[in-house]
Amino acid sequence: MQPTAANDTRTTSTASLGETVPRYTSYPTAPHFHPGVDAITVRGWMKALEADDEISLYLHIPYCDRLCWFCACHTKQTRHYAPVATFLRSLHKEIETVGNLVSGKGRVRAVHFGGGSPTMLKPEDILALGKAVKDRFDFLDNASLSVEIDPNDMDEGRLDAFAAIGMTRASLGVQDFDPKVQKAINREQSFVLTRSVVNAVRARGVNSVNLDLLYGLPHQTLESVAATVAQALTLEPDRMALFGYAHVPWFKKHQTMIDEAWLPQSAERLAQSQLAARLIVDAGYEVLGLDHFARPDDALAVAARAGNIRRNFQGYTEDNCETLIGLGPSAISRFRQGYAQNIVATGEYEKAANSGQLATTRGVEFSVDDLARGWIIERLMCHFAFSAIELVERFGDVGQKLLAAASRLAINGADRLLLLDGENFVVPQESRPLVRVVAAKFDRYFQTGRADIPWPSKPDGRADRWL
Repeated sequence: MQPTAANDTRTTSTASLGETVPRYTSYPTAPHFHPGVDAITVRGWMKALEADDEISLYLHIPYCDRLCWFCACHTKQTRHYAPVATFLRSLHKEIETVGNLVSGKGRVRAVHFGGGSPTMLKPEDILALGKAVKDRFDFLDNASLSVEIDPNDMDEGRLDAFAAIGMTRASLGVQDFDPKVQKAINREQSFVLTRSVVNAVRARGVNSVNLDLLYGLPHQTLESVAATVAQALTLEPDRMALFGYAHVPWFKKHQTMIDEAWLPQSAERLAQSQLAARLIVDAGYEVLGLDHFARPDDALAVAARAGNIRRNFQGYTEDNCETLIGLGPSAISRFRQGYAQNIVATGEYEKAANSGQLATTRGVEFSVDDLARGWIIERLMCHFAFSAIELVERFGDVGQKLLAAASRLAINGADRLLLLDGENFVVPQESRPLVRVVAAKFDRYFQTGRADIPWPSKPDGRADRWL
């Protein structure tokens, strides 16, 4: 899953401060991308890749065979496979086009299949996609391949196909096991089914299993959340993610199927998230950033202890590749020079891909200021702290200006969201649930809505809006 405008900015308000802030899976965030970055721009960025660069690939499958009402992803429901088959021909063409552009420039470290529901693909199409990317890109011997799985889609053929193309991590959407909650979000999925899929992927040599849980869903209670977490823990996942449901019916019309009267209020949401996190930690998992958990021996936990976890469009990751190439409609790429997003509308994407052109429609080119602020935000989101010395060493005068601004925030902030501890700026333990609010203090685009503008020294005369 990559961020939409909804799940990157239109998140549930932070209860205690009444602010709506981004999830910060990127900086600048996706709603601030603009058409000044186009296919010509991205073609140049791809040609600038070097032979020893490491690359991640993201393949976005924009179809589901049912529409979950809680979802804010770029996807559409289809009961027929013909549109999927048509789309796959275009995706293969895009893989060919991009593969030719980056030929001899970089090796693939990681591949992620997301959506939508990549697991609704037919086994032969899964095998064909796996072959296509391996034919067109140079892979490292230990490259990983992760797949977002809807357990309702899975059968022996699909399980075998994903195993055959080298799946190393399976990420299963659970959300909640309570039947009443599942019915309210149109995602009926039994614990028995979920357990059978977990067992099946492990039987095929997949040694990393992640489960995604949600809180803040309709009809959820502390009791139902506790029961879901307890059941999930019996599956002994290697990782778990705990996300808050973002109700954005103005952006995703199918969410109007969820009656707002069924949703827990802010205090209840907070209690649900705290209870779930406590139960997961009590079971021996380590907390990673804001909403991820892992067993101590998991690669993500090891990376976190070494200070090496990152945050990208799939959440927290140990993937340190500077370049992420997104394939498929709405997919977002990251290059050293900036972000680029593909056309969202599937039909328009297919026209561009079939013509042999890149499907880029918008993006943002990084300034030094963007890089410095993005570094601060990522460190806060991953480690709840950043080094003042490292900030200045990395970004020079720009880092020095941000250091001064961070100092003012730490000294003048009566709410104790950010403190200075030696040479580190730190979000204290009690304020960590509000880390996105802290990160937003360093986001110069947050109140402008645009990323294609110069940074004025005194915007609107309100210096408190800017750091």
